[in-house]
Amino acid sequence: MKIDSLCGGLPPELCEQLETEEQVVKIKLERRKIGKIVTVIEGLDSKSFDLKKLASKLKSKLAAGGTVKKGRIEIQGDHRSKIKQILIEEFGFRPENIVFIEET
Repeated sequence: MKIDSLCGGLPPELCEQLETEEQVVKIKLERRKIGKIVTVIEGLDSKSFDLKKLASKLKSKLAAGGTVKKGRIEIQGDHRSKIKQILIEEFGFRPENIVFIEET
């Protein structure tokens, strides 16, 4: 049995849950050319999560296009509140660890 040095010998399931609870996820809107809006999700650890799979699941739940670029997920359209709800209910993130960032 392999002992994970990051978790101090904790079971993998518990370690994964702790990693999820400790991450601070930032959700913000960005405006693109021609006035298009993109919801950007940052702060997810790519070692803990397969960002492509997570993006795929979000895109299918939201019926929207999107991509993974530079360690962040971009979903077409304004889906901030729905994304927060999905991250809490389906991926176990704590609501206080999901922050909306407003554009200036």
